[in-house]
Amino acid sequence: MHQITGKSLAGLLLALTTAVLWGILPIALKILLDVMTANTITAIRFLAAAVMVGIWLGLRGKLPALAVLFSGKVAWLMLIAVAGLLSNYIMYLSGLNYLSAETGQVVIQLAPFLMMLGGVVIFKERLLLWQKVGAVILVAGLLLFFNERLLLLVLQAGSETLGVLLVIAAAVTWAAYALAQKQLLVHYSSKQIMYLLYVGGSIAFLPLSDFAPLQSMSQLHWALLIFCCLNTVVAYGAFAEALHHWEASKVSAVLAVTPLFTILFANVIGWLLPGFLVPQQLNLWSWLGAIFVVSGSALTALAPQFVQYRAAQKVRKLQRDVF
Repeated sequence: MHQITGKSLAGLLLALTTAVLWGILPIALKILLDVMTANTITAIRFLAAAVMVGIWLGLRGKLPALAVLFSGKVAWLMLIAVAGLLSNYIMYLSGLNYLSAETGQVVIQLAPFLMMLGGVVIFKERLLLWQKVGAVILVAGLLLFFNERLLLLVLQAGSETLGVLLVIAAAVTWAAYALAQKQLLVHYSSKQIMYLLYVGGSIAFLPLSDFAPLQSMSQLHWALLIFCCLNTVVAYGAFAEALHHWEASKVSAVLAVTPLFTILFANVIGWLLPGFLVPQQLNLWSWLGAIFVVSGSALTALAPQFVQYRAAQKVRKLQRDVF
């Protein structure tokens, strides 16, 4: 089993870097969608990531062995991972066409929760009591976040309802990708898996893309496109490195605050660039719902760590009583 380095400060800073980058990402994507299609943005992000990660692996002689890829079980797992991640990218972007960046980021928090459920069903992992409590808090938070619009979402199917359904579907497909990647780690490193996924995404989306808008984009749109490409590599790289230094549950708990970063940055950017982005006006219940979503997501991540800590305390107490 992988052993962490125990550099908690490094792990915290890397996890915060990922949370900040993922918090800004939907805002940048939302602005880019005004001039480019979801397919084109996705294709460019995958292609740029494939080139950067491919060069990095090539220079170190660690490009993935294709012979392993074409064995039966690995091929099926890779197909699920590619289909899951590609569907996640395109459906999340398509959902942002109908939603604010803040709403999209809050709803996508279902993804780690669904991955946890998948781990229980597929890998027979045990669902702890506090994880169940966290799941209830997360769902309650989503209901509070949509408090003013909940009846409209349910009773009057409109563009926002479609956007929410697309982001929920994106969360489901991300969970499928994550579970497939978990099993693929037996055969490849995380960077090798991501490289294969980026190559697969480039091949899938390049024929469906329209690159004409690149000729007339403003400097701001170019800057946002470059940021999104770098975000794909840097955020996942910081995430992987954070797991090298810090416990996975603590990293996940830090990443749970991503929606709050999105809400914060949306208000700042809406103030600086009012012509490009109008921040969503949230009432008190929506703010409380966003905090509940963050708290529920963090609780489901930290529950196993808390149980292990309590078990270790009991063992130490028993040892003191014996000796």
